[in-house]
Amino acid sequence: MLPVSDAPLIAVIGGGFSGAAFALHLVRHHGPAARIVIFEPRSRLGAGLAYSTLDPAHRINVPAGRMSLYPDLPDNFQAFVERSREQDRDGKLLAPDGTPYPRRRVFGDYVAAEIEPFLASGTVVHRRASVASMTRVANRWHVTDAWGESLLADAVVIAATHPPPALPSTLSSVKTHPKLISDVTVADALAPVGRDDSVLIVGNGLTSADVVASLAERGHRGKITSISRRGLRSRGHPVGTQDPFGDFTTSPSRRASDLLHRIRTAIREAKAQGLKWHPVLDAVRSQGFAIWRALDVPARRRIARLARPFWDAHRFRIAPQVEAVLDDAISAGRLKILAASLAKVEATETGFRVELRVKQQADTSIDVDAIVVTTGPAHGQILRSQPFLQELAEAGLLSACETGLGLACDLNANALGADGQPITDLFILGPLARGTFGELMGLPQVTEHALLVSEKVAKHLALPELPVAKQQPQKLEDATDRKPTALRSLAR
Repeated sequence: MLPVSDAPLIAVIGGGFSGAAFALHLVRHHGPAARIVIFEPRSRLGAGLAYSTLDPAHRINVPAGRMSLYPDLPDNFQAFVERSREQDRDGKLLAPDGTPYPRRRVFGDYVAAEIEPFLASGTVVHRRASVASMTRVANRWHVTDAWGESLLADAVVIAATHPPPALPSTLSSVKTHPKLISDVTVADALAPVGRDDSVLIVGNGLTSADVVASLAERGHRGKITSISRRGLRSRGHPVGTQDPFGDFTTSPSRRASDLLHRIRTAIREAKAQGLKWHPVLDAVRSQGFAIWRALDVPARRRIARLARPFWDAHRFRIAPQVEAVLDDAISAGRLKILAASLAKVEATETGFRVELRVKQQADTSIDVDAIVVTTGPAHGQILRSQPFLQELAEAGLLSACETGLGLACDLNANALGADGQPITDLFILGPLARGTFGELMGLPQVTEHALLVSEKVAKHLALPELPVAKQQPQKLEDATDRKPTALRSLAR
């Protein structure tokens, strides 16, 4: 039971990175002016799916110096890594250039350490349960968890995760096979794969790279075939630092084709100056909010449907340690990446007979011992992924984003009902809001969005703001010289 208080109550549904970052920013800027209850079944806040993994092969995909809970303190996580002496425990921490890429669970440790004082003081309450039901009661929200306990909230922040992967229909006939691994986020999911098993990975994104690295960590020696419709593989980071290159916002593109043409032109210009494609994509990412806002819904749909696989392959780069594992496996002939799709799959005595439809080649058949699905979240099933989301949708209080990338919301992060009108005390936080805000998959952008939503909630509840000196986790140094991003400007 929560103590009786006149302070407004905020229910946060989902205690992964987004939910924890929101709570931290709200408390840092507004103190205990509101009560915050975070519904999260996991034992600790801030880790979520990405940062709760115990697999030592899973590393953050960007340098530690670019991961932080605080936009004005970009080195905050790296300082944590140094203080905790992670290098003494992790012999593979440093990339060849000396840049630290810690294991993902270390970032989860960092977020948990930052929020712990507020849990201890009771300013933030962690309710270890999922939300089963959520209904409107007068001007408040009646939130009931899986244990049957309820509370009344003055505002609700939905920080839920993506839906789980959907099994490709071609695999439905073998869905109960013990060596079909349909969700690699489950603990020890790769345990059924033997050291010499031949493996088919369906999907070539970041998760596929994680699977290859995890199998290598386990001593796997078998052949791996990894397929996707376009045959793209995750890319690595450039050697050395290159500043973002290109201006895509002064005269923003209104059509998807024009945006693609400008990106390609910028890459050619960068190449002429001795640069790689990486700084151009970095510029697109950093200007992503303005770029996305300039496009109409049909253009956004085109990008989501046709260009997103290419964007994902170049935008979401893998750690050098993981890239080396993939490169070594390809060089040794243990890993083959194909542009192909599943045509037919049958169970055999030893595994699976798979017919592949290979791009610009004749169809081919392969025999494999195990199949691992890494096709990513089933975005189209978001409203059916959790009971409370379906309940809200059926009540007309929630709708899917027109882009197919998550939940519909406006620029205040307010959820849009079935009639397209904002629900002013219901907020969408994190990657599920990217159909409106654009680039919300990289951690820096998710951090900025958590700060934005915390300010929108505080404004809605008319929370008093702490003096600036009390807002900071530590001295800001030169943070006052840093320009606000578009999202942070929107919060003001």
